[in-house]
Amino acid sequence: MAGTQTEQATGKRHQVVVIGSGFGGLFGTKALRRSDVDVTMVAKTTHHLFQPLLYQVATGILSEGEIAPPTREVVSGQSNAQVLLGEVTGIDLEARTVTSQVLGRETVSSYDSLIVAAGAGQSYFGNDHFAEFAPGMKSIDDALELRGRIFGAFEMAELGAVRGDNVDHLLTFVVVGAGPTGVEMAGQIAELAHRTLKRDFRAINTRSARVVLVDAAPQVLPPFGHKLGEKAKAELEKLGVEVVLGAMVTDVDERGIEMKFKDGRTDRIDTVTKIWAAGVQASPLGKTLSEQTGAPLDRAGRISVNPDLTLPGHPEVFVVGDMISLDNLPGVAQVAIQGAKYAAKEIDHRIKGKPAQGPFKYFDKGSMAIISRFRAVAMVGKLRLTGVIAWLMWLAVHLVYITGFKNRITAVLHWFVSFLGRGRSERTTTEQQIFARSALARLKRGATDLVSEPGAYDAARALLETTRRAELEARAAEEARLTDAGERGVKVGER
Repeated sequence: MAGTQTEQATGKRHQVVVIGSGFGGLFGTKALRRSDVDVTMVAKTTHHLFQPLLYQVATGILSEGEIAPPTREVVSGQSNAQVLLGEVTGIDLEARTVTSQVLGRETVSSYDSLIVAAGAGQSYFGNDHFAEFAPGMKSIDDALELRGRIFGAFEMAELGAVRGDNVDHLLTFVVVGAGPTGVEMAGQIAELAHRTLKRDFRAINTRSARVVLVDAAPQVLPPFGHKLGEKAKAELEKLGVEVVLGAMVTDVDERGIEMKFKDGRTDRIDTVTKIWAAGVQASPLGKTLSEQTGAPLDRAGRISVNPDLTLPGHPEVFVVGDMISLDNLPGVAQVAIQGAKYAAKEIDHRIKGKPAQGPFKYFDKGSMAIISRFRAVAMVGKLRLTGVIAWLMWLAVHLVYITGFKNRITAVLHWFVSFLGRGRSERTTTEQQIFARSALARLKRGATDLVSEPGAYDAARALLETTRRAELEARAAEEARLTDAGERGVKVGER
């Protein structure tokens, strides 16, 4: 294929390819910094994403740069690591190669050891068309689109109210999924409407905005247990959030969502702004690996791995994070971080001839979710915490894991403004943020259709240079003639 290049080993050192720049990919790469290996990280974005804070980008608290530092900058001091941009489209376990693609250009990278940390995306449970009207919360693109939709809804409501229109559907926000992301998102939209924006509009009262949290489960935050779930539900309702449980979303369109309850009754909520925070689906690379190894996949597309995180029959391939099905491990950042460090250490041991570490053991450091300012729930070991103490713990833990000193400082400043004051420093939105995804989806090959193939570009450029040069020479000659002939403007006294 035109535009294909092969990334060859530059020496005889052990070659490690890491797929993904999330928690697993980044921590796996950094854990190999002192090993006698060459590391190639292949990722479809140029940044490392601190996904737990995406909702704060969507609601105007933080900028995208504060939770998504450039991957190259993060590993710039690691001399044995390089970063390649590209979405992995193929893994050949027999040839030990990884094929990645970006804008029609392919790159093939060879490996001796492979760490697959491609993560997971949003799951719409077989209804992928819902994504057009209810973006998920898995990428910077998602967060910026949602920011545009949320703030844009208030702007359109103001315009409608000035005209005397009914704007209830514009001032209704529905979050689907009552896990940590959904709870945090619903709480922040409520704060935004009831506190931050209450003085900014003239024709609408933002405090009358309706925020609805919907889930098919019978409780909020199921992984946190019944007691903390009930506490979180009560705190959300104090904020004015309507919590609708036992309701399965059956349809989503431009103007609303439809729900079905266990008793068979149905309901519809008219709303322009929907956020999907329910369910995850492992990277399609899990299926690629399953087809070559026979390792089974679960319903979420996660692949079964050996106790040492390797694939059956392929001890050189490690799979970590949200992609694995092992011992009922949760899909949280710590699983990815600890798994990646384990894999990196195992690779280092093999190179040095040291014995294997034994099975991977996950250390649960706890879970927490923020509801609004001064309100959070935390589960650490046997401790169950709520309120201000849990909120302060949440701030501290997330501050520790934000990559980069500069990002930590700016995050603290923005939290200070948003939580102690009522401002949001990141409220800039554009139509492009909202509609760019839909526009690209209408192209047959997405963004690839907007750029030339390498060969076609070279031919077109040669022709363009020839014609463009003639045009520039003619224009320059005419400019000089006009100046020399004094034909610019009207001379004094000629009027």
